Amino acid sequence: MRALVMTEPGGAEHSHVLDLPVPEPGPGEVAVRVAAAGLNFVDVMARRGDAAYAPSWPHRPGKEIAGTVLATGPGVTGLAPGDRVVAATRGGGLAEVALAEAALTVPVPAGVPLEVAATAPLGLATALLLLTDAGRFAPGDRVLVHSAGGGIGGAVARLLPLLGGGLAVGTVGRPGKAAAAAAAGYHAVFARDAELPERLREATGGRGFDLVLDPLGTTALDLDLDHLAAGGRVVLYGNPGGGAPAALPPFGRLLGANATLTGFSHAGLLAAAPAKVADAVRRALDLLATGALAAPVGTVAGLAGVPAAHDLLAAGHAEGKYVAVL
Repeated sequence: MRALVMTEPGGAEHSHVLDLPVPEPGPGEVAVRVAAAGLNFVDVMARRGDAAYAPSWPHRPGKEIAGTVLATGPGVTGLAPGDRVVAATRGGGLAEVALAEAALTVPVPAGVPLEVAATAPLGLATALLLLTDAGRFAPGDRVLVHSAGGGIGGAVARLLPLLGGGLAVGTVGRPGKAAAAAAAGYHAVFARDAELPERLREATGGRGFDLVLDPLGTTALDLDLDHLAAGGRVVLYGNPGGGAPAALPPFGRLLGANATLTGFSHAGLLAAAPAKVADAVRRALDLLATGALAAPVGTVAGLAGVPAAHDLLAAGHAEGKYVAVL
């Protein structure tokens, strides 16, 4: 089988499509013939050598897949060869065949294209869990989302009306990405520039945000707290710079603001609470199947096109969600 392999830290020059043996599923595992695989910024972080994302080399990227079951390992029930499924993988999803834990493999409802379903295991599930679990979203909440032009940011905007609605405000690192974020459903989108604090105040009439979803490490945390409503929640769920994050705010600042500061890790949930991730994937697929939720994707043709797409993600030029179609 063909698979994308990152041979050493660096750029696209170290990403190669190689012929590898077809993996055999072990106990509790499923082998999936991959039809589509979601691309995510965690693969970029692995490619550049961030230790938490690529613990050893060579590295096999790919965290979410859709396809058909090829074989099941000992102890697997409820799944059979030929079933259309999605799966959250520990890695190695950017391949013609990938292994996944049966507990993280979910059937795809009829009528949902596999390239769309491939956005559910990490992208849509993360957006749902950020809102409903980590963020404790309530209908009518005023929500601020950084990196609104990306795949997670777009999914959040499309999910908010389905969860009861509220004010959705997004920020983008490049002004040119504002239009794509607005098209996803944000009421207002602002560039992260010197005028951002005043624009955020105007967006809420000075009342602040009930929920902030922040994938920027700690670089925007002071801004988040400055514009947080009393009793508001900030969810940190990324560290795109890859370096050591700055120290968290003093306890007194959180206490005085009645603020909640929460961390979220999809990988951490895969390890500690896989059933929670699988449930979020099922919920996302059900929304796709009924037509309540749309999941626009930009398709990449084959594994050979993935390194260039990773370049776009790394440079901050990507818009929305990308899926490699095998």
